[in-house]
Amino acid sequence: MSPDYRVQGSDDSLVDAEVAADPDSPFADEPERRESAVGDTMHGVRLDRALVAFVPEFSRSHLQTLIDAGHVTVEGRVATSASRKVLAGQRIVVELVPTAESQAFRPESVPLSIVFEDEHLLVLDKAAGVVVHPAAGNWSGTILNGLLAHHRVAATLARAGIVHRLDKDTSGLMVVGKTLQAVTALVREIAARHVHREYLAIAHGIPRSDCMRIDAPIGRDPKSRVRMAVVASGKPARTDVDVVKSGGTYSGLRCTLHTGRTHQIRVHLASKGHPLVGDTVYGGSSALGMQRQALHAAKLAFQHPLLDTPLSFAAEPPADFAAAWQQIDNPTDRNA
Repeated sequence: MSPDYRVQGSDDSLVDAEVAADPDSPFADEPERRESAVGDTMHGVRLDRALVAFVPEFSRSHLQTLIDAGHVTVEGRVATSASRKVLAGQRIVVELVPTAESQAFRPESVPLSIVFEDEHLLVLDKAAGVVVHPAAGNWSGTILNGLLAHHRVAATLARAGIVHRLDKDTSGLMVVGKTLQAVTALVREIAARHVHREYLAIAHGIPRSDCMRIDAPIGRDPKSRVRMAVVASGKPARTDVDVVKSGGTYSGLRCTLHTGRTHQIRVHLASKGHPLVGDTVYGGSSALGMQRQALHAAKLAFQHPLLDTPLSFAAEPPADFAAAWQQIDNPTDRNA
């Protein structure tokens, strides 16, 4: 498939910071301040409960964070405790700083390593440690935030045009739609399994066979909500695994996705007794200098969703992965 856009140390493309600083943006507004007197029915209740009655559109937990951050005053003095009792007639002022979640979908100057871009789509080489989509604990600094600043149309698209994701600690290639037509077409191509996604992985142990097809359903782990697992009630999932190199107690693998379930490669390999190096969530441990899961999205190929031309991309692994790969003993190197 051609053309082949190969990435070797491509420069980062910094997103446009002017969008984030746009004075017409609703995110540029100062936090709203509200003031009220404690009524007789609120006399003697906790401050946070009084605030819930006063500002019902915010959760009690968020209002507690506002108190802790010094955004609430009682009779002109900064409140220091959510449990303090309020008295009838006292004046309360609260600065309604938005929740982290409500501010998540905003443009930010996040570096985007752009491999290819036209008016319809772009392909990124994501660095390890970068979050793709805002979520609890990572409400800013994500790929989505960078996309919102990179081009204005992203704000009109679901998930800013992101059609598939990589885990935070997985590096490599991902495609993003820039128009509704492109996003719709890419989603259909992925669902029809017409998008070729190939990963390099370093796993514990050496598989018995040089080629392995793992066809096992994946769903939420019934014992842990933060993990996925091979479960009968899960969604169909297939990963093809080829051993590229092996030796000692580690293997260098090439994994081809035929479906795109959450944590699919990690779960499938762990289910076969070969967790990824550095993947402590699924039974792996740090080794070969890897302090993260040893997984890199190395190749991506698909038909252009609107021009119908074949596109193929390849990204070299980052330094930590490449160094670990080189350390695998290689008495029987299997070159792909």
